Amino acid sequence: MALSWNEIKSRAILFSKEWESETSEVAEAKSFWDNFFNVFGISRRRVATFETRVTLHERKDGFIDLLWKGHLLVEHKSAGRDLDRAYRQAKDYFPGLKDHELPKFILVCNFQTFRLYDLDENTLHEFELKNLAANVQHFGFIAGYQKRTFKEEDPVNIEAAELMGKLHDKLSEIGYTGHHLEVFLVRLLFCLFADDTSIFEKGIFEEYLERRTNEDGSDLAAHLSMIFEVLNTPKENRLKNLDETLATFPYVNGKLFEDHLPMASFDSGMRKILLQSCQLNWGKISPAIFGSLFQSVMNPVERRNLGAHYTSEKNILKLIKPLFLDELQKEFETVKDNRGKLMRFQDKIASLRFLDPACGCGNFLVITYRELRLLEIEIIRTLLFTHMKIQEGASGYSSLDITQLIKLDVDRFYGIEYEDFPAQIAQVAMWLIDHQMNMRVSEIFGEYFVRLPLRKSPVIFHGNALRVDWHSLIEPIPWEKKAQRYDYIFGNPPFIGSKFMTQEQRDEIKGLFHHTDGAGVLDYVTGWYIKAANYINSYSPQKEQINPEGPKAAFVSTNSITQGEQVGILWNELINKQKIRIHFAHRTFKWKNEARGVAAVYCVIIGFSNFDISEKKIFDYEDIQGEPHALKAKNINPYLVDGNNVFIKKRTTPLCKVPPMTFGNMPLDGGHLLLNEIEKNETCLKEPKTEKFIKPLISAREFLNGGTRWCLWLVNANPTELRELPLVLERITKVKEFRLASVAPSTRKFAEVPSLFRDRNNPESAIVIPRVSSENRRFIPMGFFSKEYIISDTCMSIPEGKMFHFGILTSEMHMAWVKNVCGRLKSDYRYSKDIVYNNFPWPENPNEKQKESIEKAAQHVLDVRLEFEGSSLADLYDPVAMPPKLVKAHQALDKAVDLAYRPQSFTSETKRIEFLFELYEKYTAGLFAKEKKRKTAKADQEKIGS
Repeated sequence: MALSWNEIKSRAILFSKEWESETSEVAEAKSFWDNFFNVFGISRRRVATFETRVTLHERKDGFIDLLWKGHLLVEHKSAGRDLDRAYRQAKDYFPGLKDHELPKFILVCNFQTFRLYDLDENTLHEFELKNLAANVQHFGFIAGYQKRTFKEEDPVNIEAAELMGKLHDKLSEIGYTGHHLEVFLVRLLFCLFADDTSIFEKGIFEEYLERRTNEDGSDLAAHLSMIFEVLNTPKENRLKNLDETLATFPYVNGKLFEDHLPMASFDSGMRKILLQSCQLNWGKISPAIFGSLFQSVMNPVERRNLGAHYTSEKNILKLIKPLFLDELQKEFETVKDNRGKLMRFQDKIASLRFLDPACGCGNFLVITYRELRLLEIEIIRTLLFTHMKIQEGASGYSSLDITQLIKLDVDRFYGIEYEDFPAQIAQVAMWLIDHQMNMRVSEIFGEYFVRLPLRKSPVIFHGNALRVDWHSLIEPIPWEKKAQRYDYIFGNPPFIGSKFMTQEQRDEIKGLFHHTDGAGVLDYVTGWYIKAANYINSYSPQKEQINPEGPKAAFVSTNSITQGEQVGILWNELINKQKIRIHFAHRTFKWKNEARGVAAVYCVIIGFSNFDISEKKIFDYEDIQGEPHALKAKNINPYLVDGNNVFIKKRTTPLCKVPPMTFGNMPLDGGHLLLNEIEKNETCLKEPKTEKFIKPLISAREFLNGGTRWCLWLVNANPTELRELPLVLERITKVKEFRLASVAPSTRKFAEVPSLFRDRNNPESAIVIPRVSSENRRFIPMGFFSKEYIISDTCMSIPEGKMFHFGILTSEMHMAWVKNVCGRLKSDYRYSKDIVYNNFPWPENPNEKQKESIEKAAQHVLDVRLEFEGSSLADLYDPVAMPPKLVKAHQALDKAVDLAYRPQSFTSETKRIEFLFELYEKYTAGLFAKEKKRKTAKADQEKIGS
């Protein structure tokens, strides 16, 4: 198991200090590298050898200082020696190594300076020994981390979409709207793209509009209609006297220009916008990204945040690479030296089927098609250059009929989209990317390759993916004997939380989960998970199928389905009933793209099927806005942790023998029982007898950030006293009016006691926990409060909680549980009683000495806090500003808590959560057995009764 980056950095600091004065290669180099590998938790003896013999030129032997075959070659020199020469010496060893031994990295070092050459990325990182801790991320491959990078989008997409948006607005203003406008803009999109990418003769669309149409735009619509008509007519059916330039346009077909549109109307400004659009380089437009941007121009509100709601190319690659692309690339490397196997591999990828059941404008389908076409190009290059021995640029090479070698086409790609316009865009986007790849083929192989007229089309179904039968999109192919199915199902279903769904959407989820208890809290995206699971299970493995294990699926989702209450409901259904297994997962990362407005969405990606695999991967994010690192896993559970499948459901009482947790007090008052500092002072000045009923209110805001608020706590007030306080009576009257005006019967009921909070919990003392806390903090700040304070409903409380409980709850052990189990508000922790606290596995039978140690360390944390008078808890627990003394106090507390769980401290958060899940399973095993026995007995009684 890989160490955490924090642990690696700590070890790197110690390593740098230990070796800061070493100079002799002969004396200490081997110890140096043994210790270096230990920084990353790796034993050098297990992976790398010193002084590996290799044969150099002229049959001379050389000795590599350190070699980790296939990964790393190290050349070490004494202090002050030339590292350029060391690098050349390292490269000289390469001819003496076998292909599988060749390293991906070269590291040269003279004790004080490191140079790491990444041979795959062609990059160099150089730094001093003292700066090792700041550069350890470059050595992630040693620790078991694998750096992943993905492509960014080109801003030209946004510029193009904005121009199309302006044209859309102008046409809308004159009443050209709805379906006709949508089709018109999609046709213009195709023409603009075709004009720059050799579908048309270069620039003829722009030239025709500029030279043949009036500057006032009065005849522009008529000319566009003629162009559309020509594009829909085979050349042999066109009029003989057709305008010469119009006759140059090719026959496109593909139903894109088939339907007749009513005539639009242009003016000079609209003509200028269209000509400006022509001047962009549409060859640089990404069909994957532009489609969604183009859709957003239809809505002026969305246009202000252009691109905020589409899945970026980087995120698409995060999904499709581990789902199938990495595997196909690996298979290509395996078969590329065997011509027969390579040809069969090409047949395989050309016959795969892909479904995006929430395809939008086709982003996933487009990128997938592009990547597969690029792979096919490499296959063809290998067949020609390696196996047929054809030289690039040779005469025999240029005479090849490349059309016979290209097998991949768009008809193996399927999509389901709820809205009509994006469904149209998706279809066109697939043709556009097909043409881009055909141009790539033309560039590489020297033969112009274009698929016109368009004879094959992707299948994009306009409808509701949760109601349509996914099988129905595939038409049976009589001459193919094997079952017709999708091999991969993927996409980015709608991000709609359970509280924001329409009634129709609620009914859809209830219908799909009709046998699942608690399904009412599930988010809308879960419908795609259960539909995919049902589809996967409808195909039993068959040897004649391309993928004998069955279809695979992966979706981008909000992280809510891996946290909180939904986990026990959704994943119990998928894993235990549907027999689903998670193959790979991206832990929480922040939605990111290059648009001007970026949606603050926190996502996960989960890949799964109904069979198991040996190589599972978890992609972890040290920074949720950064790049992931791949970690191998034995099993990925619903919390995206390497561990057994655990389903944490709501509990009404704590799992262990600890004080119960309660909610704070909800005023339910419309704000009339609450007072700020000014209101409190004015009320006490006018009605001094009110002061005895005013108490400080502790809400999460005041608790974390400081400041004071007050409340009227009238639990013990008698009517006589209240009648003497007209200002208080006025507030009580307003509370009653507020409650009576509510549509909720439960709220109206509390109008009977308008002087009181809805809740009236006021224990002698309590531990207070804010219900929402920033995920940037290492700990959720907690504290003790006496009866003099009223705890609001923005906090949880543990009445009569002791210092021992405070110590456990404010430790790294409890925070590991919180991070992996609790729900989130965006990415902030949303602490809960029934899921987090009541299920938390406390230490098993800690002895008195361990308890005392925890209590002492916990008290020290509180004492250190008091030393920083004037600093709020938000200040003290700021990840950057946290005082070193408080950090040290928490470290001592963590150590004490760790030792109450087991004799050894935990080296990483991963180790902590794995241990806690195992302990949870141990604690609940007996409970589950009793529950099963109780249900069985009840079922037997019902049988007897019947």
